[in-house]
Amino acid sequence: MATVFTKIINGEIPGRFVWADEQCVGFLSINPLGPGHTLVVPRAEIDQWVDADAGLLAHLTEVSRIVGLAVREIWSPPRVGLLVAGFEVPHLHVHVFPAWDMRAFDFANAAATVAGAEQDGHAESLRAALRAAGHDAHVPG
Repeated sequence: MATVFTKIINGEIPGRFVWADEQCVGFLSINPLGPGHTLVVPRAEIDQWVDADAGLLAHLTEVSRIVGLAVREIWSPPRVGLLVAGFEVPHLHVHVFPAWDMRAFDFANAAATVAGAEQDGHAESLRAALRAAGHDAHVPG
């Protein structure tokens, strides 16, 4: 059975995409740890990060770094967080988010809901920063 992330990737469930390439996508979390919290997700359904091959892991890490640079540029946090947890959805995903302190790494502090217009604004800010950084080919319209 397809994971919720596969359904988002396939367009069966809406998602706010900021990145798309042949190996992975990036879209905003519906329960963000901060503004612009992006999930970098392989298109292939892989349950745990240790089951992914080294090439895919390297690609996910590089895309996460690129998204992280955009997060840092837009929100100017002291740190950009990076987490691989995997308990929420059994489909490998990397969390990239602005972090102002260690509380930012606690999913108990994630927003239960965020207004759609606010999320749309965060997604557009990320897409604009990614385009400005020269990644137009991977930024969805």
